[in-house]
Amino acid sequence: MKKKKIFLGGLAIFLLIGLISAGIIYYYLFAPQFHPQKTVFIYIDHNDTADSICKKVKIQGNPQNFTGFLWIVKHKKYSQNIHTGRYAIHPGENVYHVFNRLYRGYQEAMNLTIGSVRTLDKLARNVGRQLMIDSAEIAKVMNDSVYQKQLGYNKETMACLFIPETYQVYWDMSVEDFFNRMQKEHRKFWNQERLQKATTIGMTPAEVCTLASIVEEETNNNQEKPMVAGLYINRLHADMPLQADPTIKFALQDFGLRRITNAQLTIDSPYNTYQNTGLPPGPIRIPSPIGLDAVLNYTKHNYIYMCAKEDFSGTHNFASNYTDHMKNARKYWNALNERKIFK
Repeated sequence: MKKKKIFLGGLAIFLLIGLISAGIIYYYLFAPQFHPQKTVFIYIDHNDTADSICKKVKIQGNPQNFTGFLWIVKHKKYSQNIHTGRYAIHPGENVYHVFNRLYRGYQEAMNLTIGSVRTLDKLARNVGRQLMIDSAEIAKVMNDSVYQKQLGYNKETMACLFIPETYQVYWDMSVEDFFNRMQKEHRKFWNQERLQKATTIGMTPAEVCTLASIVEEETNNNQEKPMVAGLYINRLHADMPLQADPTIKFALQDFGLRRITNAQLTIDSPYNTYQNTGLPPGPIRIPSPIGLDAVLNYTKHNYIYMCAKEDFSGTHNFASNYTDHMKNARKYWNALNERKIFK
């Protein structure tokens, strides 16, 4: 009987210790410990260590108790299994779920926005600000003449590769993965229907891109873009210079100009569409899908002149003859003079 009591007493103590241990383990590893106000993300790059990651998790995750996280980091030898990436911490999560996500590299995808910017350097900077890749790495590949040639481009047309849009990607994607994705999205946009439309109007995708870039510099009004595209196509068919002011700004690399002077129209540049007929060597910005489609679906009309409206609405007055065009131009010049806009 005495042995039985000792056994039962020992068993009770053992169970009590087990329950206490289980409670401790549950509290530190499985009870809700992280309490950010909303889902937050930590970013782990190549330079991070287990200590720096713990610091990021603690700051971003707002844990009630961080002991369990530090313990599991040490126990699982996390320093030997660090994965770069962007990782989520949700309100009310426990240590086990957060650590397991980091340990196994279960990162969250993010939105990468490719903007309709004027230069490849600016694109590289914008992408570099969004991803783990350094902008210098991106610029190096974009400006590599051998790589450009492999894709069928040169330094003037390389901008045609990019289709401005928002894409789901992983933050730690490599430079190679980035350019592979851009090629994939380019092929996706230039489907058989669009390629056929380009052929119908006698243009290559790069030429469509170049003209679309001029159209988008001329107007922000999406409804007007097919009209502007139609005007420039009329000029191309008539072998007339495009005489597009935005190409002068690009040649001068001065995008803040609001008034182009006669002296500026004499700049010696292949982008000077006042002195050269046909399209310039490449796009003067990365045109949006709307701009590209505006060229592919241009409005057919007989206009060959346009001038910004004197109300500064961002839209244009169109004309089919020089006399009417000069009437429109004088109204705009007078408006510029009234506002004392001389450059």
